[in-house]
Amino acid sequence: MGQETKSSSLYWDLFYTFVKIGAFTLGGGYAMLAMVEKAVVEQRKWIEEKDFWDMITLVQTLPGVFAINTALYVGYRIKGMKAAIAAMLGAALPSFIIIILLATFFSNMWENEVVVAIFKGIRPCVVALILAPSIKMVKSVGISLKMMWVPILAVIAVCVFYISPIYVIVVSALGGLLWGMIKMDKKGGEKC
Repeated sequence: MGQETKSSSLYWDLFYTFVKIGAFTLGGGYAMLAMVEKAVVEQRKWIEEKDFWDMITLVQTLPGVFAINTALYVGYRIKGMKAAIAAMLGAALPSFIIIILLATFFSNMWENEVVVAIFKGIRPCVVALILAPSIKMVKSVGISLKMMWVPILAVIAVCVFYISPIYVIVVSALGGLLWGMIKMDKKGGEKC
């Protein structure tokens, strides 16, 4: 009985943690990274910092909504499928409720100049919310200035030459695999 109560308490904690994150984050999954890291790594200590950034790398490669995938991964990592579902429901519920309310009561709000001005004011904040964890992630994974050419080339490929991000991801993954094999070979380790 005590173990069951402990498990249900953990499920509730996961649900409530992701409800708070989902309710107070503007800008989607990347904007919520700082809040997820603070809650999951610093406050709850459910996941170590290095594992958190490895998780973010993995979650970015999966199809689907980034915020939902992050919640699913955190929950699954902590306590399996039931915890994953609790975290996912917590992450999705605030957005679902807000969309229903907006669709029901504020269908003409986009014509209101005050609402349009508010959303224009929010945009720079969303950029900052996305940029802050991105910079932290770059520092934590050890990308040096001499490696910055990789993300710069990726941005140029997508934004200037309109190359599909899928191709950029595949080429980057193959390049990373090749780079890792070369580094292991230089260290005298076994090849992949």
